[in-house]
Amino acid sequence: MRCSATALAVMALSGAAYAGHGAPVVAPGSAGETGAPNVGDARVEVYGQAMIDAIYDFNKMNPDWAATLRPSQIPINCGLTPPAVSDPGCGENGQFLFSIRQSSLGVRAFIPTSMGMVKTDLAFDLFDTSNGGTAIHWLRAWAEMGMYGAGQTDSNFMDIGIFPNTIDYWGPPGMSFVRNPQFRVTPISTGSQTLAVSLEAPNSAIDTGKVPIDQFPGLNIQPKNKWPDLVVSYRYGGDWGYVRGAGMVRSVGYHNAGSANGEPSKQFTGYGMNVTGTVKVFGGKDQFNWGVVAGKAIASYMNDGGVDIAPNASLTSGQGVTSYGYMLYYNHAWNDKWTSAIGASEHKQNATDGQLPSAFRRGSYASANVLYQVAKNVMTGGEFIWGRKSDKGGASANDSRLQWSTRVNF
Repeated sequence: MRCSATALAVMALSGAAYAGHGAPVVAPGSAGETGAPNVGDARVEVYGQAMIDAIYDFNKMNPDWAATLRPSQIPINCGLTPPAVSDPGCGENGQFLFSIRQSSLGVRAFIPTSMGMVKTDLAFDLFDTSNGGTAIHWLRAWAEMGMYGAGQTDSNFMDIGIFPNTIDYWGPPGMSFVRNPQFRVTPISTGSQTLAVSLEAPNSAIDTGKVPIDQFPGLNIQPKNKWPDLVVSYRYGGDWGYVRGAGMVRSVGYHNAGSANGEPSKQFTGYGMNVTGTVKVFGGKDQFNWGVVAGKAIASYMNDGGVDIAPNASLTSGQGVTSYGYMLYYNHAWNDKWTSAIGASEHKQNATDGQLPSAFRRGSYASANVLYQVAKNVMTGGEFIWGRKSDKGGASANDSRLQWSTRVNF
């Protein structure tokens, strides 16, 4: 939906008998700069979706995450005797829910200036990541002009282009997926090639493992990141699809927030490589989406599961935890109305000797769907999703579900 940068005429309908015009909605801040090239291209675009998911879980899921299947949230340790604590979501198998959390709203603005076109994008959905309800969940708060961009958007390390045509919200665990505050420079952006460099907000996900925290009064281990993460990506494409490589170097660490000097503390280097792409087949009607990712202390950039830092065997220091992930999906168009996507993904971590047997080791995921385009902007369809969580001690648990979704884009 597009509207003038100076006035968005809105037809207000109050019953079938009313045919008058409502007051214009004005966005004066989006007007083009006087004398700027293409000043008439100033505009504001409103976009989003209204979506409802009907989900039946055959097994168990952490109730805070019941609206999606994240393998890391499948409960394994159930029925434990206090003071041990069972995982969230234990109990009887089988539950049903409706969710509107994938519904979203966004606004884009295009503002011609003497320095070039300024583009902004502000968007949120309703997926509350804290207690399983609905809340404003910011996706993007992004602005760019020419080769420069700043704000929050998809990480330069991830590749949104390989996300399969599925209806589960969270998606494959073995791909990199995080929306990060960042500053980005894109010196090359052509039809076939893109080169981008970004400085991104750091984070260190920490597992204190076997360290007896309760025996050290005042010990409060917290993340400490001294520098932003550095990411470089390059994409090359053509009619056949594309291939993209992204590399990252980051400084991760921790400190004791309960002491005056921060000790014990440590900083070390994390790194990762993410190679992704698509391959079009049958004249571009179908395509394979694929990706492989590996590195040390990169779990913060993975779509699901794991930690960046965990104790070593002697429990005297932390160390980076290694991650490996893959994703392979096939997207098929049966005709103009019917489509399907089928594939699998996995994120594996090399758990350290200082982690507990319950530490995340592997998250596996697979899904298949049939989707129908009812009309322009209206989709409905069903999906079967399976996931498995395995921990360091060898225990594992599965979850499988059926999801039926209806989505209206605007």
